[in-house]
Amino acid sequence: MAGIRSYNRRVLVTGGAGFLGSHLCERLLARGDEVVCVDNYFTGSRTNIAHLLGNPRFEAIRHDVTFPLYVEVDEIYNLACPASPVHYQHDPVQTTKTSVHGAINMLGLAKRLDARILQASTSEVYGDPAVHPQPEEYWGNVNPIGPRSCYDEGKRCAETLFFDYHRQHQLAIKVMRIFNTYGPRMHPNDGRVVSNFIMQALRGEPITVYGDGTQTRSFCYVDDLIDGMMRLMDSDPAITGPINIGNPGEFTMLELAERVIALTGSRSTVEHRPLPQDDPRQRRPDIGKAKTLLGWEPAVPLPEGLARTIDDFRRRFFS
Repeated sequence: MAGIRSYNRRVLVTGGAGFLGSHLCERLLARGDEVVCVDNYFTGSRTNIAHLLGNPRFEAIRHDVTFPLYVEVDEIYNLACPASPVHYQHDPVQTTKTSVHGAINMLGLAKRLDARILQASTSEVYGDPAVHPQPEEYWGNVNPIGPRSCYDEGKRCAETLFFDYHRQHQLAIKVMRIFNTYGPRMHPNDGRVVSNFIMQALRGEPITVYGDGTQTRSFCYVDDLIDGMMRLMDSDPAITGPINIGNPGEFTMLELAERVIALTGSRSTVEHRPLPQDDPRQRRPDIGKAKTLLGWEPAVPLPEGLARTIDDFRRRFFS
């Protein structure tokens, strides 16, 4: 089970103005921590953290993690990296640099400070999996030279660096593999399936389904994901990970489209398009380790989470 650690820590969150990062900053502040939010605003937005800027325990710094950073903190959450295909394929070289150079810089900072550090890795390290569901022991099936490899291999290399720093310098590390996450503050044009479907449904446009729509994903609501992330950071030092954090409920793209259409009351129809290169056919986490070691499992069912997310999109873009 997760160990008990004192709060009122000074915490660095890279990518803190992003979708996940802003929710994490909010939760850390709510429990009494000081938060240093670092973001270069490539995919993050000051709008996501605007409600936090007046908090005296919150500090926002514009910075690119591919360059060294010198701050004094007790622990580090490394979330900095564009996470959707539209964004990480826009500048694939910079994406790889963010994962690799960013990890090196944050690990170097953690080593200097003797601070605990968590890497936000991804289910994309499993590639197009030949094992289903995906346990942490599975090494993956990744194309190292494809259009998605800047993200997939960048994150795999970051995991390598984390474990080498742990072995070579006895650094206290945590590595979590994030599966598809959704919720309020998602970027409307990030190309992710949930945001795509919601925006198209609210506009009354055709819902774009790639391939025949039988490919599957598992969707974790953001509150559940952040709870798992914080539990991992606060767990016993011997628990390094990697640990899958995601919702094992598995849905086809057609099922998701139908749910979004029903919840929005849209008249949208489904439009099929060719499947992108290297797009995984199946994705579902084995969360046995998260349950056993962290006492964690998701609590928000897909219909409830989608309804909250749709309300957020309506408020932000259709009010």
